[in-house]
Amino acid sequence: QVQLVESGGGLVQAGGSLRLSCAASGLTFSVYAMGWFRQAPGKERESVAAIGWSDSSTYYADSAKGRFAISRDNAKNTVYLQMDSLKPEDTAVYYCAAVLSPSGRVVVATTRYDYWGQGTQVTVSS
Repeated sequence: QVQLVESGGGLVQAGGSLRLSCAASGLTFSVYAMGWFRQAPGKERESVAAIGWSDSSTYYADSAKGRFAISRDNAKNTVYLQMDSLKPEDTAVYYCAAVLSPSGRVVVATTRYDYWGQGTQVTVSS
């Protein structure tokens, strides 16, 4: 069975950094697009960053550009989200997700993702 397990969330002060990890199992990781999404209370789940087959094919939400970086290590079946210069508005539950991408292209829309992790809480204090 497919399983995605996030780690690295926690409490951090504004301006600080966190690195989220998502370990995948039960799938052929290298041919899946991966994404990071977040959901704050009362808001819709939104895409934060996504990656295709390699680090050369990525997407970032406007709110994440210049501060966040997504990467993947196919040898470890793991995708990462490096978050720098964190702001209180980054506070949310962050989810890792996976979808088969035969083309190798990045996938952005939440509705296209088939598998989801349990989420990890990121809280940024002011």
